[in-house]
Amino acid sequence: MRKIGLLLIAFLISTNLTAQDNSAEAKSLLDEVSSKMGAYKNMTIGFTSTLVNEEAGITNDPPIRGNITISGEKYNLNYLGNNFVFNGKKLIVINKEEKEVTITDGDLEEEDGFIYPSKLLTFYKEGYNYAMGTIKNNKGRKVQYINLTPIDSNSDIIKVQLGIDAKTKHIYKLIQIGSNGAVTTFTINKFKSDQSISENLFSFDKAKYEKLGYLID
Repeated sequence: MRKIGLLLIAFLISTNLTAQDNSAEAKSLLDEVSSKMGAYKNMTIGFTSTLVNEEAGITNDPPIRGNITISGEKYNLNYLGNNFVFNGKKLIVINKEEKEVTITDGDLEEEDGFIYPSKLLTFYKEGYNYAMGTIKNNKGRKVQYINLTPIDSNSDIIKVQLGIDAKTKHIYKLIQIGSNGAVTTFTINKFKSDQSISENLFSFDKAKYEKLGYLID
């Protein structure tokens, strides 16, 4: 009986050490990705997104396309028919269909548990436990997945799978699984760094939109 007890303790210790090693390996890879992508002066990213919720009968097909240019904390995002411009202090949301502009202090909030495209490169830095996942081959591209689980047990997100290109150490795909059964997937299709861009990309020309008849709030 004592021998069985010792074997069980040894097994539990071994399992715990393996989990710690797995977590450390995942953190090391995330740190490498963060360091590499954070060193760019700017990034221009083209992506597609899909949302599937079988229980609610929701699926968007074809995928929604979007693009974002990021420079430090500033970004210009085109997504879901809106243009989101963040200048580091204020967020300007330009709704072209409704001809409305909303200006607020601070960045996009994630109160609904949704990871916005502007947060793809930073969301994982706080609030998650992580472990190495599977390696998948995507048309010759080796993608290493990391599994992230929220530390907050009341989070609207159950799990996130972050796919990293093993060669470039760039984020390639994000799969978010919500508590409501919704699965949101972002896939980066185009990526350019350190391009020549104008600071006007992160500014708002109020007079221009007033002339176009937009309602500015």
